[in-house]
Amino acid sequence: MKIAILGCGWLGMELGKRLRKENHEVRGSVTRVEKLSEVRAAGMIPYSIKLYERGIQGDIRSFLSGVEVLVVDIPPGLRKNPDINFVKKIDKLIPYIEKSYLQKVIFTSSTSVYKDSSAIPTYKEDANTNNANDTAIQLRNAELLFLNNESFNTSVLRFGGLIGEDRHPVTYLAGREGISNPKAPVNLVHQEDCLNAIFKLIDMKKDNSVWNVVYPEHPTKEEYYSRIAQERNLATPKFDHSENSLGKIISSEKLQQKLNFEFSRSIW
Repeated sequence: MKIAILGCGWLGMELGKRLRKENHEVRGSVTRVEKLSEVRAAGMIPYSIKLYERGIQGDIRSFLSGVEVLVVDIPPGLRKNPDINFVKKIDKLIPYIEKSYLQKVIFTSSTSVYKDSSAIPTYKEDANTNNANDTAIQLRNAELLFLNNESFNTSVLRFGGLIGEDRHPVTYLAGREGISNPKAPVNLVHQEDCLNAIFKLIDMKKDNSVWNVVYPEHPTKEEYYSRIAQERNLATPKFDHSENSLGKIISSEKLQQKLNFEFSRSIW
């Protein structure tokens, strides 16, 4: 199968390596020219492509030509630059997808589309998203650009916080003080399970829906990060209990039941 990965970052690069092991032809894009050699070394056909609000830099036509499945794994970048219009960037991509005649798009989104609350609600895929937060609004509108297009099928994967062998939030929280929302549940998922979910959905050509991908265990932030810090011999983070915690629980019940998906890597 010919598969293109738009965005070979931490997750996309690993996805490309795994796809190549299964003998798929993989095209991988990066935004920095110095990363092209890394894509090539992973066995992928490298492209330098960057999305802007006014257009696309790079040979997007060649990148998509003859491709059966496109994985879009590009970070919105709204934390670093809240003035970015991520929806406009995605909107510039859509016409090229339509003209390429590919069958399936997999768009990696985030559980940040759901609203935190002191009631600690549990969210399934059909729940309302947060209409009071610009990041959540932009992510949801980007999802809809794909889902509402009749030229191709799209599976939207809403990942929880990503962890892996070389990536864990405790690294940034260790030793910090005054961390908010100590009683909020964590919603995390290991890189391995993200890849497993993508593989499941690559094979579902006619799927056009949203999937939550979060490990089904939700200890509180305080319990989880304190224990992980201790296990890794890191300074224990200190939490602020002066206000009620805001949070949410993300359910992956749909993924587990409809696809018989079993999470292979614990968050502990």
